[in-house]
Amino acid sequence: MVAVFLIAFFFLRGSGEGGPSDTTVPEESGATTSTPESTVTTNPDTSSTTIAGSAGATGDLPALQGVELQTVAEGLRQPTVLTAPVGDERLFVVERVGVIRILDPDRLLLEAEFLDISDRVLANGIEQGLLGLTFHPDYASNGRFFVYYTDREGRRQLSEFQVSVSDPNLSSPDTEKVLIEREQPPDATDIRHYAGQLGFGPEGYLWVSLGDGADSRAQGQDPNTLFGTVSRIDVDSGDPYAIPPENPFVESGGAPEVWAYGLRNPWRFSIDPIDGLIYIADVGHADQEEINVLPIDEGGFNLGWSDVEGTRCFHVQDCDLENYTAPVLTYSHDEGCSVTGGFVYRGSAIPELTGTYFYSDWCSQWIKSFKYVNGQLTEERDWTADLGQIGQINSFGLGGDGELYAITHDGVVAQFVANR
Repeated sequence: MVAVFLIAFFFLRGSGEGGPSDTTVPEESGATTSTPESTVTTNPDTSSTTIAGSAGATGDLPALQGVELQTVAEGLRQPTVLTAPVGDERLFVVERVGVIRILDPDRLLLEAEFLDISDRVLANGIEQGLLGLTFHPDYASNGRFFVYYTDREGRRQLSEFQVSVSDPNLSSPDTEKVLIEREQPPDATDIRHYAGQLGFGPEGYLWVSLGDGADSRAQGQDPNTLFGTVSRIDVDSGDPYAIPPENPFVESGGAPEVWAYGLRNPWRFSIDPIDGLIYIADVGHADQEEINVLPIDEGGFNLGWSDVEGTRCFHVQDCDLENYTAPVLTYSHDEGCSVTGGFVYRGSAIPELTGTYFYSDWCSQWIKSFKYVNGQLTEERDWTADLGQIGQINSFGLGGDGELYAITHDGVVAQFVANR
């Protein structure tokens, strides 16, 4: 099961009015803030999530006493993504300024950058910069990986790069192959809403999220544009890519790349190939944050923005909510301001959490979870009192072994670790 799960490895965040958040923050951190490790000791009698060992679920593992958020690195510059190739013991961490760093198997930060494209990345606004990274499913043999960034002209750019044939810890900016390039929409009101999550699905296609470019009225409800969508392309065919024949608008009705539309700023999504579901966390505007859970073997979903925000009519005040695909979870801005989507846990170290989806809010800094079973949310849980607050979580990430991490705006990398 773990091997199947590792086909997918995806990551990133968004904001109330844009990317990570509309809250004013320093543009460059470089801080080495020390964040103490926190431990959760959970009482099964008061928890809706079963964490104690159960027959058949944990094998020979000792009973789970709790879960720790264990700091493994600090001092990174506003990291936006953490990921790794399938089965790789290293961790690759993206810094927003345009650099990809490597944490080696001992979690030491290598001095040399894996990739440095800071000379072509624009990172002035908090939602700009190097925002996405994913590795080809056959990376071990072909060395191909993909990044998403805002270039010096403020355009969103999806590009392919190649690892060095002589050094697995290095790649060259000269290997760049541009796949998609888009300027902000002509009526954009701000340098926001770029989204930027990348990941491969179990079918081998590359999935990418693009925000509405701060032009909600013109972009959100138009399936003919890539803005405000989750799109899907075939990077193993075509020039520079091909359209998957299963995509919903291949024949007509929208841009052929588009898989789902009506999104505002889907900063982070992830695919759970075990259940065949995509979890899309879309950053709200005035009142609601939302998470959508959709079957990846379908498509063409209209998620409502900007006619709808979450579960309420927005720009179209008398809208019919039945015309849109509703989110499975929303929360108001009384609870937070900017959802950070995460992953369904499918690792082997904490099997008690198998099937649990983790997410956070960038402003309120809590960590919550739920399970999605037979079309329903179950076992909703707030972990904040137990895990503590490690800072503003930019993204969650997966290691090459499927274990779960969180990365913060202040540069902390923390792993979810079992306490047995």
